[in-house]
Amino acid sequence: MPTANRELNLNSLGMSLPYNMQAEQSVLGAALMDETALNQTIQQLSPEMFYSDQNRAVFTQMQRLYTDSEAVDVVTLVDALAADAAFQGADEAKTYVVRLAETVPSISNVDAYLRIVRDKYKTRRLMEGMAAVLAQSGEEDDADLLLESAEQRLFEIRNMKNKSSVRTLRESVLEVIQTMDHLSGPDREKYAGIPTGYSYLDTVLTGLGRSDLIILAARPGMGKTSFALNIATNVARTQRVPTIIFSLEMTCEQLTDRIISSTAGIDSRTLRTGQMNNSLWTDFANAANAVSSIPIYMDDTSGVTVPEIKAKIRQINQDPSREPIGLVIVDYLQLMQSSRRTENRVQEISEITRSLKIMAKDLNVPVIVLSQLSRAAEKSSGRSDKRPQLSDLRDSGSIEQDADVVLFLYRAAYYNSQNGEGEQASENEAECIVAKNRHGETSTVYLGWDGSHTRFVDVDITHEDY
Repeated sequence: MPTANRELNLNSLGMSLPYNMQAEQSVLGAALMDETALNQTIQQLSPEMFYSDQNRAVFTQMQRLYTDSEAVDVVTLVDALAADAAFQGADEAKTYVVRLAETVPSISNVDAYLRIVRDKYKTRRLMEGMAAVLAQSGEEDDADLLLESAEQRLFEIRNMKNKSSVRTLRESVLEVIQTMDHLSGPDREKYAGIPTGYSYLDTVLTGLGRSDLIILAARPGMGKTSFALNIATNVARTQRVPTIIFSLEMTCEQLTDRIISSTAGIDSRTLRTGQMNNSLWTDFANAANAVSSIPIYMDDTSGVTVPEIKAKIRQINQDPSREPIGLVIVDYLQLMQSSRRTENRVQEISEITRSLKIMAKDLNVPVIVLSQLSRAAEKSSGRSDKRPQLSDLRDSGSIEQDADVVLFLYRAAYYNSQNGEGEQASENEAECIVAKNRHGETSTVYLGWDGSHTRFVDVDITHEDY
């Protein structure tokens, strides 16, 4: 029977939650009678989508039997429901299940029944969400926070996510099994980590993990922006993954100059002056034509907040003529603003990094955030090795805590002027230090640095660390 207490929040508005009992029962009946319908139902629905307590109990046990690779039929289902509180004993459960199997109108129409159940669930979620926003508006004076709360609820409903849902390990195992099936299937690229275009880095990270917050940090002049642009170009050009770059320091035109410079192999200084011969103009035209078709979006709004970033990404994702965003890059963290008033900068950075991690999970895309490092390594007389450490992350320890991956860029040649007449490091060598990797090993990835064309490249050098 329907659960009445879920309507209490809407009673004062004179509203009741919609549901379609016949559609719910028809879905369950079809799943009992046909294996294909069962597979569709398990993949497309979850227990909370059923309004009726009894229908929810039936589906939950179906899901459990399916996960355990047991038969799902009237006998096994009645046995599983015998002790369920939704029924008053095995006899009532048997009567209900038999009726489900006997009264399904047409198994061939299961797609229509599934759509009705999902639509009614979405409508209930929408009504409950807006009622919650109305209640929140009586307690919260910050209009921006109310707007973000409303947008977040709408986004979750649109993407059929329920943050308040508590899942059992059994349910999570089912999701893992489905993910493994996808990873071993023909569409594995949609579920595997996104390749960066740097072979050993991809080996260490297994690509850019979806829903991961990746911090790319370095001292000024090491090439953070160049490396991020190189990754963005590789991902968008080779994998055709739509990528969006939020640049709080450089303009869109400056970013485009760098992308064309690295693509065409034209010295960045030459490109900025425009003093090019006919051959370079040809290279420039070819590169400009090539990159114009790459699915990269850019935004150079200063002082952008996380809610603003999410709103802009949602606008793109909701456009049916565009592919959804698959990679987000923010350059850089310390120039962002918090959407909430905080007492100090450390708290503000903590709030921003936490919001960025939540955004990565909500959108299910990797989010690369560039960050400055403190001058501790350069100032400390006790540190002869200038390679950055996690403790050098600037402004907040929460950066390391919230990040799934922390990458440091290091070029020893940056410190050549401090080495006096001692050994001078090569200008063309760079290191990408994987200082934190929530999903695997840490390591150092050796790269080549082509400063005149602002690009990092793979190097074919065997190191002992490998």
